[in-house]
Amino acid sequence: MIVIVLFGLKLVRDVPYTGSRSVDVVGAVLSVVGMGGIVLGILVWQEGGESVAAILAVGAFALGAFVYWLARRKREGKPTLIDPDLFRSKPYRLGISQQALQQIALGGMMIALPIYLQLVLEYNAIEAGVSIAPLSLSMFAVALLAGRKAGKRRPSAIIRVGFALVAAGIVVLIPIVPRADSGWYLLIPLLIAGSGLGLLVSQLNDYTLAPISEERVSEAAGVNSAAGSFGLSFGLAFAGAIMLATLSIAFTNKAEASPVLTPAEQQRVADVLEHDAEVMSNTQLSKQLAGQPKATQAEIISINTDARHLALQVALLIPLLAGLAGPLNSFRMVRIPDPTPSNPVEGVALG
Repeated sequence: MIVIVLFGLKLVRDVPYTGSRSVDVVGAVLSVVGMGGIVLGILVWQEGGESVAAILAVGAFALGAFVYWLARRKREGKPTLIDPDLFRSKPYRLGISQQALQQIALGGMMIALPIYLQLVLEYNAIEAGVSIAPLSLSMFAVALLAGRKAGKRRPSAIIRVGFALVAAGIVVLIPIVPRADSGWYLLIPLLIAGSGLGLLVSQLNDYTLAPISEERVSEAAGVNSAAGSFGLSFGLAFAGAIMLATLSIAFTNKAEASPVLTPAEQQRVADVLEHDAEVMSNTQLSKQLAGQPKATQAEIISINTDARHLALQVALLIPLLAGLAGPLNSFRMVRIPDPTPSNPVEGVALG
């Protein structure tokens, strides 16, 4: 990637910037506390920590204060971390929201799939990486192809198809989770979802940045990238938290309903999950159950298998919801004229 960037440096041209170069320290702090607080709150919930609501409330309050701060500074003619006028462009607002949804879908898949492959199918890191490769390879190939072959097709229509393919791939993937005994079962749904992500990558950056003036395009690209990074972090954290919460609830309910486990064993399972819910392979669980009666071992492993499959399926609902929200949002994009790309926009902020 570095070599490609170096070879492409001649395609980048500088645009004079006439705005203020002072730093908006308060805006920077509020943005960090806001976005960081939301993600941190979800991670604390995932780990079973305390004060989750307080952390989320601080994050939400900081984000609200950040918006107010930017608007106030703009009215006073003072430098801001982000120029609020960027968001006057409807294509820019829609593009950023779609970028966040794309990254939430990707983040949710990228936490659920490795856990599935390593703890359910008990693959090592290399085997798991090879099994997930169809997602990234199809994404890369389709992005290159769609970027060249889009022709006169509206970007909003391509973006809608991209999200639809992401959602379709996940819909196919969810029922496979409890049935697959090999990574090969994931091939088709990963190719479908990866193709959808490739269509999104080929269109979203240019669509989002096209209406922005040359002087502001670097700033706009930074905001676009930040929205994508926040979406990815949110998708990873939220899907992981939902997975562990579902695992804990399902395991406890199945243990309480078990005719094999004694009341004391059921209570012990509940106590362990209350303090340390964890997705683990049957091999790891068998080691922890060494010394227990055979019937108890078999029952807990069976419960772990069923609860783990359910937890992974529920976690995949997070990227699925993001994939379904994308086409709905694209209808708003269709109602407005497509922005005309400006020369410096193409290729900006690929990350």
